[in-house]
Amino acid sequence: MPPSPTTVLVVTSLIDVTANMVIEVLNHRAVRVARIDPADLGSALTFHARIGAGRDAWDGRMSTPSREVVLGEVGAVYYRRPSPWRSDLADSQARQFVITEARHGLSGLLRTLPRCRYVNHPAATERADFKVAQLEVAAQVGMKIPKTLVTNDPEVARKFAQENDPVIYKSFRGVAPGADGSVSTIWAQRISSGDLDDSISLTAHLFQEEIQKTSDARVTVVGRSVFASRITTRDQSLDWRRGDWGELVHDDIDVPDALKTRLLAYLDAFGLTFGCFDFAVEERTSRDSGTWTFIECNPNGQWGWLPNCDAIANAFADTLLEGW
Repeated sequence: MPPSPTTVLVVTSLIDVTANMVIEVLNHRAVRVARIDPADLGSALTFHARIGAGRDAWDGRMSTPSREVVLGEVGAVYYRRPSPWRSDLADSQARQFVITEARHGLSGLLRTLPRCRYVNHPAATERADFKVAQLEVAAQVGMKIPKTLVTNDPEVARKFAQENDPVIYKSFRGVAPGADGSVSTIWAQRISSGDLDDSISLTAHLFQEEIQKTSDARVTVVGRSVFASRITTRDQSLDWRRGDWGELVHDDIDVPDALKTRLLAYLDAFGLTFGCFDFAVEERTSRDSGTWTFIECNPNGQWGWLPNCDAIANAFADTLLEGW
């Protein structure tokens, strides 16, 4: 008979304010929490696991300077944002070998823990992280989406821009950090057909019709709980993320019941337990729920900055501990 779960395993980097909020709630509920960062593999993190000889699931332990984790006692995994794999080896080939072996060994184990609830399973997060897949699934479950083009063909891009003027350009993933560690961001921006030249052919681009929104909405779904906040900016910015987040205006907003059903269907389609949805909202009157247009869903999004973050943290704890 398998042991009863006693431990929530939190897989993330040392500095993770969002994870800290969930850990604080779990500690308040007297739940044993073990936090690990797989990139610490070495003296700061050791592990062993066995299977076979009568074992049909992995059994073993992980050890950090402050925790001893029995794999069979882990009942839930909060898989947040572990650090990138790293190695101090000078030789690049040896370094890559060590990182690849660690990823397949330890990361493979962390994805295969028996009888665990994952929030979210990393494989589900990876599937749901592609915007092209997000838009298709959103449409299939009945959400309204913008007219969208993905292309590297300059002529097709210019024609789409002419037919849907104005259009929005968004990057898929943003800009990689520079050699000095500096970080740049490409915000959503309006463009016209005249802005598009033959450099379009160098890579894939995402273009969408502009939605004439009155506000944005961030909808956070954890398990079966739905939390929503209307977001407006003082300057009516196209992309609310580009300004000072401390100046954003948040209000409660009701999510239509039909949309709640579609949100849950979306998560189920990807095998997700949690997601942060962004919508463009067109409200016509104060009594009208308006038209909600799906923009994207971050399967590992931030929510600690939202006014209802305490309620969201408790929903995470409820979901991780469900069935215990």
